[in-house]
Parts: sequence; structure tokens; C-alpha cells
Amino acid sequence: MTVNKRKKNDRQRGSMTHGWGAKKKHRGQGNRGGRGMAGTGKRADSKKPSIWKDKNYFGKHGFVSKTPKVKINPINIQYIEQHINKFISSKAITKEDGFYSVELEKLGFNKLLGDGKVLMKFRIKTPYASEKAVEKVKEAGGEIIGLLETKK
Repeated sequence: MTVNKRKKNDRQRGSMTHGWGAKKKHRGQGNRGGRGMAGTGKRADSKKPSIWKDKNYFGKHGFVSKTPKVKINPINIQYIEQHINKFISSKAITKEDGFYSVELEKLGFNKLLGDGKVLMKFRIKTPYASEKAVEKVKEAGGEIIGLLETKK
């Protein structure tokens, strides 16, 4: 005569933990400690050598700069002087009180460099300029306005 054996699972209905102790245990994916490479480095001996090759596996590396990096787009003073007629005709540069008024950011630049000779008087508005450029413009009788910093 055959006897139908009752499954153990049936007897565990309603017991919440199904014989696995605490509720935390045996949750499925939660008992494996994470996904992917999680937990493979410190204790899992079989996988240690593969982790040793990757020097950046443990810990945090680098930092995120809180200050935005400014994209420098430079122009030489010589270029402005050579193409002054073109800039005046397009009204990018105006002549006021014997000075040529230049707003570099309107021209698409944000730093003035000091290559070449300066023969005209310029009043240049720019956030950045090299020391050489500032020196040359002042020697010619001009001025630079709105500087945030000067660098070599």
C-alpha cells in the first residue's frame, strides 16, 4: 500500500520563518551580501588574487572639485591690433575718448595674452590677462578693467 508523504513545507505555513530562525535569515537575494563584486575581497579567499590586481577596488579615490573649472579661451593683443578695422566695422570694438574699447567676452575670448607690440591705446574689459599683456597695454597708455586674476 502506498503512503503519500506530506511535504514539510505544508507544516511550516504560518510560521513566518519556515524553520530558518530569525526573520533576517534566508531572504533570497539579501543573504548573499550584495551583488556583483561585493564581499569578494576581504574574506572570500578564492577570489582574493583577482581583487589584488585592481588597486582601486577598496576605499574611495579622488575627489569632486567644488569650484567649476573655467575654460580659458585666449587671444593675443597683437591679433586685436592687426584686425582692429574688421572689429570696428562689425561694431565689436568702439572708439571712445581716444581709446579703443574692447570687451573680450563679446569677441568670444576671456583671456588676454601679451604677444606682439602695442601701439594703440586700449581700454580692455576681460576677466583674465597675463602680466605681460597688462604691462604692454599700460605702457601704451591704455588700461585693463575687470581683472579677476593675472597669470604668466
